[in-house]
Amino acid sequence: MRTAIQAGALSALALSSLVWSPPAAAGPSDYVITPIVEEGEREIDFKAGSAKSRDGTRESKYSAGLGLGVNRWWFTEVYAIWHKLPGEGHTFDAWEWENKFQLTETGKYPLDIGFLFEIERPKDRSEGYEYRWGPLLQTDITPNVQANLNLLFEKHIRASSHSKAELGYQWQVKYRWRPAFEYGLQGFGEMGPWNDWNPKSTQAHIAGPAIFGRIGLGGRQAIKYNAGLLFGLTDGAPRNTLRLQAEYEF
Repeated sequence: MRTAIQAGALSALALSSLVWSPPAAAGPSDYVITPIVEEGEREIDFKAGSAKSRDGTRESKYSAGLGLGVNRWWFTEVYAIWHKLPGEGHTFDAWEWENKFQLTETGKYPLDIGFLFEIERPKDRSEGYEYRWGPLLQTDITPNVQANLNLLFEKHIRASSHSKAELGYQWQVKYRWRPAFEYGLQGFGEMGPWNDWNPKSTQAHIAGPAIFGRIGLGGRQAIKYNAGLLFGLTDGAPRNTLRLQAEYEF
């Protein structure tokens, strides 16, 4: 009964996102954030992504970060981000400070719940500060199948032009085959202004297959990875996006 309720709740949320179709697609290097925090964990994190637009041009984004599990409920990480627009070279884009808070004890309730609060300071000062926040949800549908859904708000503050808070989402489902290799699906999108979604023709969804894994190196050391090949589901989305994340945990 519990697994049926969990599966139904997350499936309904994920399917509603797909039906309503989310504006500009998620950044090429975006990843699905999980709510679980490991106290004392330190990590060096690298993310990369490349998106091919429907006109054939390509946009790429890369970041490198250093993170720390401060305690059993707070994980914080600082990133440097680089960006490559079509026809241009790679340039430094922004600093980002990501904070993840675990709000429930792992496995105690049907849903593991967390909260994300993130601040980005773009190199282009006219963009002001970008804030992103929202709930992080995770559940085990079966002993081997895990599902995640995040609903995230994003807003620019002190920018040269006024903007409303926008609503986006991330989801993934994965099958735990072996610790070093798991597989599943991922999806990302953005709805537009949270209280007045963009027209369907200008929204963007991307989704596709993904792989995951953690390779232990002894003690607390490990290499953790995930990668996805995501395809545009609406005309406003890139034709395809290839993304990769690799972490060294110690």
